[in-house]
Amino acid sequence: MVPARTGYPGASAGPRIGGARAKVTVITGFPNYPSGKLYSGYRVRWRQWEQRDGVRVLRLPLYPSHDRSAIRRSLNYLSFAASASALGPLFCGKADVMWVYHPPLTIGIPAWWISLIKRIPFVYEIQDMWPETVMATGMLKPSSRAIRWLGHLAQFIYRRAAALSVISPGFKQNLIAKGVPAEKIHVVPNWADEKIYRPVPADLKLAEEFGLTEKFNIIFGGNLGAAQALQNVLAAAALLCDVPAVQFVLIGDGVDEQALRKQADEQGLKNVRFISRQPAERMASFYALADVVLVHLRRDPLFEITIPGKTTAYMACGRPILCSVAGDAANMVCQAGAGLTCPPEDPAALAQRVREFYAMPVEQREAMGQAGRRAFLAHYTRDVLIGRYEELLEKLAN
Repeated sequence: MVPARTGYPGASAGPRIGGARAKVTVITGFPNYPSGKLYSGYRVRWRQWEQRDGVRVLRLPLYPSHDRSAIRRSLNYLSFAASASALGPLFCGKADVMWVYHPPLTIGIPAWWISLIKRIPFVYEIQDMWPETVMATGMLKPSSRAIRWLGHLAQFIYRRAAALSVISPGFKQNLIAKGVPAEKIHVVPNWADEKIYRPVPADLKLAEEFGLTEKFNIIFGGNLGAAQALQNVLAAAALLCDVPAVQFVLIGDGVDEQALRKQADEQGLKNVRFISRQPAERMASFYALADVVLVHLRRDPLFEITIPGKTTAYMACGRPILCSVAGDAANMVCQAGAGLTCPPEDPAALAQRVREFYAMPVEQREAMGQAGRRAFLAHYTRDVLIGRYEELLEKLAN
């Protein structure tokens, strides 16, 4: 949630509204994603103020959890919704417009409440489509009463948001099918910070430190969770043991990490390497060591209209992409000429695409990476896409 106050030209962050740099206050929880454990240096308090790059950050209490327990995950979502509803109106100050980030869907509850009390319009940014996401990840069964409740809550929030922003054309069509007016929905793809995600020289010391030398590295960076279905990657690795140079590298953490490590050990997969979660500022150096970067999600209709944020980061770094996702993400990669695609959760198809990449001249792979980089600079930089948000926020603020 980001209530924004206008007319503060000295702030170093925030959109421009009415020609002035906006003053931004962020209302959020205590950091615990994706492991569900609080970050070092934090403990849950009833409130905590921070200052980051000219932005005031208010952290409110929540129950930290991100495991497979539906009860604990619900406590995580509902606890922050409750604290933000109770304390958000007291501390957000005067504001002209709010930008609200979803997931989870429950963030819409304090957004609506603050909007009602303060008479502030809000933009509801939908990064995950609910209730479809909680069904796709197996958190709740499609027939459960909670799914119906979430569907009703979503409709309640959509009606009260001044505008909705979505990350893909498929998301827009999903909302239109649910009765949301098309003119209320704005497609704004995810961007990547070009100061962080960019082509950099290969760091040989880094490669030696993490066992990436003299290997054909297929690197996946991000959450190791249920939605990513990385068991399929391990199954593909088992089919590629006859090509000793090929190595899958999974960088990150998440609820499936330990199960994946156990599976790799039990199957004796020497061509799978796990690297713990790394700072975003370091990821470009890892991607520079990748012969191919991997986008991977479960087979599910929801994910056919989802574009994982890592897709844009990979393109920004100029690396050839193997996209094991159907639908909008695959279309994005193909239209840019940035790599190859294969059906999700199909180990044989994934292994075959890896063989094709491995047999491909390095110049051809690099040309794919460069094509992705050009598409990124033209369509997916922060400056290009933030301009759309600025126009939308200014329209609502006025």
